[in-house]
Amino acid sequence: MKIVIAPDSFKESLSASEAASLIAEGIAPLLSHAELIQLPVADGGEGTSEALVNATGGQWFSAQVSDPLGRLIVARWALLGDGETAVIDAAAASGLDLLAPESRNPWLTTTRGTGELILAALDQGAKRFIIGLGGSATNDAGAGMLQALGARLLDQQGQELQPGGGALSGLAQIDLSDFDPRLQQASFEIACDVDNPLIGENGASAIFGPQKGADPQMVRALDTNLGHFGQLVERTLDKQVINAPGAGAAGGLGAAFLACFNASLKSGVDIVLDAVNIEHHLGDAQLVITGEGRIDGQSLRGKTPIGVARRAQKYGVPVVALAGSVGRDIDAVYDEGITTVFSIVPGVCSLDEALKQGPDNLRFAAESLARMLKLSGNLP
Repeated sequence: MKIVIAPDSFKESLSASEAASLIAEGIAPLLSHAELIQLPVADGGEGTSEALVNATGGQWFSAQVSDPLGRLIVARWALLGDGETAVIDAAAASGLDLLAPESRNPWLTTTRGTGELILAALDQGAKRFIIGLGGSATNDAGAGMLQALGARLLDQQGQELQPGGGALSGLAQIDLSDFDPRLQQASFEIACDVDNPLIGENGASAIFGPQKGADPQMVRALDTNLGHFGQLVERTLDKQVINAPGAGAAGGLGAAFLACFNASLKSGVDIVLDAVNIEHHLGDAQLVITGEGRIDGQSLRGKTPIGVARRAQKYGVPVVALAGSVGRDIDAVYDEGITTVFSIVPGVCSLDEALKQGPDNLRFAAESLARMLKLSGNLP
């Protein structure tokens, strides 16, 4: 029997590779004759680079860059096996995990470090880029990234904007005359884990602002600021970004790529699933196990479990999804190829406890799934 294990990361608890390994550890002793194929994947969020590097035999590099609050850190990026495709997770420099909960403030956080990683890759000779947008701590519409790459974002007095989503209200001009010229020859595939527009009730600020530290009043102000940015882009650069699917990814970073780069926004999970050649393994598989930190109605907007399930559905392979948290609005996921969803949390606990106990909980959940499969009598 062949089981494909293809989870994403469990945010702030487990990487995708760790999750796949723990699921296999839980299953293997009980289903000793099963062939377990571990394919850790990602959807444009954290771990996208790792999944692609592992799949292509790529190489890791490090660069000193700015974190979301402008502090210097060392962040990783990668070249794939072809030697000219750079893979960058925005979360590596601009990620939520880089900040303590009390320091998260999208009014101030910047994507400057993501731009600095792109500069490092250009210096290494990269001509093609895959950028994973998930997991950011920012809501600045990519302003910091653009400034790092030479763009001038000016207020009414001709002064450079300060960092953060709060400063966007003063934006009066986007000057690309000093934008790094190497970018004109480079192509960008933007791996999105969501398809949210820039603004509105499904936009960057409303959907993702609260997890980045925004209260309701700040969410409304940030949404207004992103709308101002989008209107200026559409008026002066003639690029339609406000309602573009994925423009709201990473606090509007998707909109910046659409506005100023030779870029296309694509499903991050599809980019990764193609790279790991998942369909090669699905043809003779009897089960797929996927999962991530939370599965809910938002999962339909480009998250890993749905991407995996849609591929498995083509081959008629059932899919079990494991999640740290399961929303009540999950009925629609069953129409996309997921057979059943299980929470790995065994009982009532705090979020901190769930994150700390994630490894043990995931292993135990996989073991319980294996026992259930043995009970069905269909497995060795």
